[in-house]
Amino acid sequence: MKNTIALPTGLGLLLAALIVGCDNAPAPADAAPTPQAGAAADNGAATLPQGWKRVAGQDVPRIAAAAPRLPAKVRSDDGVEVDVTDIGRIVAGGDDVIAVIEALGLGQNIYAAPERSATAAGKAAEKHFLFNRTTGVEGVLSLGGSVFLGNSLRRHAVLAERLRATGHAAVVIDDLQPPPDKVRKVAAALGLPEQGETLATQVQAQLDQAAALAEANAHRPRVIALSASGAGGLPTVAGADSAANQLITLAGGINIGEEAGVANYSQLSNEGVVAAAPEVIVLTENDLRLFGGEAGLWKAYPTLKHTPAGAANRVWVMPDVELKSTSVGSGAGALALAQALAELSRG
Repeated sequence: MKNTIALPTGLGLLLAALIVGCDNAPAPADAAPTPQAGAAADNGAATLPQGWKRVAGQDVPRIAAAAPRLPAKVRSDDGVEVDVTDIGRIVAGGDDVIAVIEALGLGQNIYAAPERSATAAGKAAEKHFLFNRTTGVEGVLSLGGSVFLGNSLRRHAVLAERLRATGHAAVVIDDLQPPPDKVRKVAAALGLPEQGETLATQVQAQLDQAAALAEANAHRPRVIALSASGAGGLPTVAGADSAANQLITLAGGINIGEEAGVANYSQLSNEGVVAAAPEVIVLTENDLRLFGGEAGLWKAYPTLKHTPAGAANRVWVMPDVELKSTSVGSGAGALALAQALAELSRG
């Protein structure tokens, strides 16, 4: 049985060149199911259109499960010290958090997760909830979880404060921080700080490899990262303050959304898409489904065909948890994208 609850989201309006509408980036939780973090694809995205390419990191760090040391005293990213005494029924605010929990071998502890979760543990959770713009304290409490792990100060800071006022443990691990820091903080909240450090070190090593590849690449390809939702449910591109922007920049690409002054996820006009002249189109497996496949993508942005990327049919599809989230899979995803961009530059 699924519970639908309301969680707070922010709504901002940004006016910038080429932008015709905007909204905050869709939460990583809004991605559709795939088998696991870093997996190649699920059955719905197994076959790509001819000429398209799947870019997916295959070496997402994972370690064997260990016994947590509880209670764990941690500092939530909203500045509050929190005592976590029970992680048996975790209510997770996003797939970035869930992916770390899976990597620590505790995926079975995910009790409630966002609908259309992109992780195996999120998909298999006993209960699910839906993000909304209103605060959902009563809804979260009704789930009967033992701890709430939020993934965004913008969406979850107020919610966490109100949950704590009822005596419910709530920790926020903000989505905009570097992946290794996020890994450490999630692990610490679970009473597994040493294991978190091990994972974070591996993620950082992959990020360093990706950065080295990018530095050796003299050409910085222009990349447009598309989402099927974001501006009131309309197609959008990734701009600043998005995981996709961090990934593209680290991997040696130029994110045209950031270049255009887009914050989070916003629309670009058809004229703006042509003017941006992307050489590569990237999107997630879930967004490809939400667009309705190849035909739906070109219909949503018809002028994409008139860009270098569209003319070359250069569309790359990535796992949701590698492109739209900063998490334990970010290093593997960045390395895979850096390799792909380097190959493109070599021709």
